[in-house]
Amino acid sequence: MTINRRQFLKRSVIAGMAASSYPLSSLGAENAAVRPAPMMPAPHYVASNGINMAVYEKGEGPAVLFCHGWPELAFSWRDQIDAVAAAGYRAIAPDQRGFGLTGGPDDPLQYDMQIFCDDLVGLLDAKDIDKAVFCGHDWGGAVVWSMARLYPDRCNGIIGLNTGAGRPAGLPPVENSVPSTIVMTPNYYFATFQQPGRAEPILENDVRHTFDFILSRGGIWNQEAFAQMPEDSAERQMDFLKLIQREDPPGEPFMSEQVMQYFTETYEATGFTKGLNWYRAAGRMGPIMANAAPRIEVPSLYIGAENDVILPPSSADGMEDFITDLEKHTVMDSGHWTQQEKPEEVNRVIVDWLNRKIA
Repeated sequence: MTINRRQFLKRSVIAGMAASSYPLSSLGAENAAVRPAPMMPAPHYVASNGINMAVYEKGEGPAVLFCHGWPELAFSWRDQIDAVAAAGYRAIAPDQRGFGLTGGPDDPLQYDMQIFCDDLVGLLDAKDIDKAVFCGHDWGGAVVWSMARLYPDRCNGIIGLNTGAGRPAGLPPVENSVPSTIVMTPNYYFATFQQPGRAEPILENDVRHTFDFILSRGGIWNQEAFAQMPEDSAERQMDFLKLIQREDPPGEPFMSEQVMQYFTETYEATGFTKGLNWYRAAGRMGPIMANAAPRIEVPSLYIGAENDVILPPSSADGMEDFITDLEKHTVMDSGHWTQQEKPEEVNRVIVDWLNRKIA
């Protein structure tokens, strides 16, 4: 008898553990020094695709699975979990592979887009969920758009926050695309993050200082101000490693002390290497997606942010060419950390779309 990939993954989960979902207290945490996130439901573990995923869950109804980016955690969705659950949905947010309570393998080859999507399929199978709406931000956005092409039968819908869907190979370039204002050099953060061991000493030297710079608004997270900076500046080149080493880097923290402290203490415990493996696997994404479905047929929503310099709303231009049912919304006066910077607006847009397209 032959079995398909979904059946194989599900059987692997069951074989690995008789009860696939269990409280953190039932065995040692993957990262024992990490405490569960505040302002969130109590987490539990789910065995999926060879890892034990720490999962925060609330509500009943159609499943909505939230996928965070870098350097974030399930905690980044604290405001959305409550709002989506209150609207009549089953909100699920894992710490993804390499992050927070979930942790992950040291081998960087165990991090690529196929594996990230298989993690989510295994999570659905462990919870006996046939389909979900997948909502992702930053790297999580890349994962959920990939889910729609690699596993369309597991998707009820897709919500990409800041991250647009990658354009399938074979389509012509987008006409009149807006050029990026970033000056690309070898010091661009995406390039330096791909080099093993280069970023970690700088990111980990003073973790709170790192997060005060990264999780900020204004400065490099303001389109108008960014475009006026000199082209040879570390800001215009998005040289994060140089900017972090400044005593007073650009931008202003906007999150509460409780939030900043949890991000800080979590990364002080885990370090940054496993999360950076997501960047170090980026080169394998093209071959993985080469044979994926060329179109996205499930209802889709893109939410952009006016002042996101790295992922501007213009980066979603042309998505209509390969997505059958697409809506777009731009959050004004917001930088990259949109669901944490403008939670009320993001929640309103997500819930309205869910009620019209999913409920």
